[in-house]
Formats: sequence, structure tokens, C-alpha cells
Amino acid sequence: MFLRAELFQDRRDAGRVLGQAILASGVWRGGQDGIVLGLPRGGVPVAYEVALALHLPLDIVVVRKLGVPGSAELAMGAVAADGIVALNAAIIHEFRIPQEVVDAAATQESHEVERRERAYRNGRLPEPTEGRLAILVDDGLATGASMLAAVRAMRPRVREVMVAVPVAAQSTCNDLRHEADHVICARTPWPFYSVGSFYRNFEQTTDAEVCSLLSKASGHKDKLTGALDKMTR
Repeated sequence: MFLRAELFQDRRDAGRVLGQAILASGVWRGGQDGIVLGLPRGGVPVAYEVALALHLPLDIVVVRKLGVPGSAELAMGAVAADGIVALNAAIIHEFRIPQEVVDAAATQESHEVERRERAYRNGRLPEPTEGRLAILVDDGLATGASMLAAVRAMRPRVREVMVAVPVAAQSTCNDLRHEADHVICARTPWPFYSVGSFYRNFEQTTDAEVCSLLSKASGHKDKLTGALDKMTR
């Protein structure tokens, strides 16, 4: 059976669709202490729209893919903050990748995770996450390696973890339900070829765009805080 999926115009459009899917899911209840965390780069424009729809602060959780030597686009795993690693055992076994190669890649990419977190926030402190519902957002899921690393990195810091994406392979959504408290995949078309095939515009998100959206989201938060302060005076 072939299920035809309507294409998203771009990541911002996908974020608006995802925001409505979360609101309609019954999982999100207004007034909860939550935070939206985008996976840079491509997940941040999506997460920006989700944060607007749910009236929540926006921040990032940086994850770096561990590419198979000689086939960098194929993920043998991913690494997130604090050196949290999620490995694809099937890929590692299939390509007979030595453990020392995996360890070296994880160490290298851990340094890059730290560097990018500092660069993207541009001096702003990370949003507090303790005791909150963390909504982890990307532009889509194929294997889900990066999202799995993000879930495991955030799990010890937050009250609950929600994975939310506009499009994904159904099998990947099912696998993540064993790791996250909630999983919302707005669309799960079949067959699933690649995330980009469900977007009309899937140009690479730039570092500058990530920084700009985080800055804009911080401004929205400051305005909302100011308005609430005035209401309580």
C-alpha cells in the first residue's frame, strides 16, 4: 500500500503543522512547565514554530552524527551533550567497524558538540530544564540515531521527554516509544525514502539562521515575561 504525503513547503511550515499536531494530541496541556529543544541545524526552524504555538521557551540540544568511515552520510551512531552516545549496533556489525574507531569518532564529535552549543547561544545561558517537560524537535526522522542520543542526554535532567517531528518512518517512531515518554510524528508516510523528500524546500539551515531564531525566541520570552509581570503588579 502506498500512502501519498502532502509536502511541507519548508521547515517553518512543517513546524506550524507539528505545533497543531501536538495541541491536538491531548498530550500537551496548556500551563505545563515545558521547554522546546531543537536539534541544530534543521530542527531549529521547526522547533521555533512549535515554541510559538505552545507559548514555550526555545533552546537547543546539539547532537552530532557519527558517520561510517568512508560513508559519512551513513550513521553508525550519534553523540550529544556530556558525551552521551547512541550507537547503531547493526551498522557497526555490518561494516565491521572496530571499537577504537567508534570511540575516536565519539570523542572528536563530543568536542564539536560543546563548541557548537557555545557558538549558537552566543553568550546566552542555557534555558533551565530540571523538572520540565522537554519537547525534542527535529525536521524529521529516518534512522533516529541523533534523536535517540538527544533523548538519552536529556532524560536525567527533565521530568518527561517528548519527541516531536513533522515526518518520520513509522518504525523509527515505534522504536523511540521505548525511550521517550511521548512520541508525536505528525506524518508517517510509506514508503519512507528520506526526510528531504517530503519538503518542497529542504535547503540546508545555516548556523546564522540558528543563531537568529534563538535570538528572536529569547526576545519573545522577554516580552512575555514583561507582560506577565505587569499583570501581577
